[in-house]
Amino acid sequence: MLEQYPLNRPARIGLVSISDRASQGLYQDLGLPGLRAWLESAITSDWEPIERLIPDEQEEISKTLVNLIDDTKCDLVFTTGGTGPTVRDVTPEATLAIADKELPGFGEQMRQISLHYVPTAILSRQVGVIRKQAMVINLPGQPKSIAETLGGVRNDQGEVLVSGIFAAIPYGLELIGGPSILTNEAICKAFRPKKK
Repeated sequence: MLEQYPLNRPARIGLVSISDRASQGLYQDLGLPGLRAWLESAITSDWEPIERLIPDEQEEISKTLVNLIDDTKCDLVFTTGGTGPTVRDVTPEATLAIADKELPGFGEQMRQISLHYVPTAILSRQVGVIRKQAMVINLPGQPKSIAETLGGVRNDQGEVLVSGIFAAIPYGLELIGGPSILTNEAICKAFRPKKK
């Protein structure tokens, strides 16, 4: 049975960067620091990041996601990288393999946002899923693209033209029994339905 929501405890958020070369130390990983910086600017409630840097190996990605959710008890896991069309890009397959439910709107919205910036966004294969009482979202690998997909498309005056995916995540977590996440509305206004 689900615990009554919202839970008032810090959210545990897994941050997983997936890169063969960065995991081997051949170049500096940019996904984790870029993702962490955006979340630090957007989340105003207490939260705990749990980071992993792993290679593009489907079995290892799946095992890492299962460990973060089942053992480390993460409420939310973001992955960066491995979502393109190349042979080594297996993050979506690894994510779907551990899922209880798919949330197709996340991938659709991320591609819609990215298409405002680059036509090759249509090649991206990000997915969002639920495992137990946690959400897993595949993000792109570059910090600029991570910020765009999380925060959305804005005009020159800073007004949101296309909502970023993070706007839906706090309410989604509450619906599946997770903790409340509060946001800095200047960065990302989390949507919650008005109470009657």
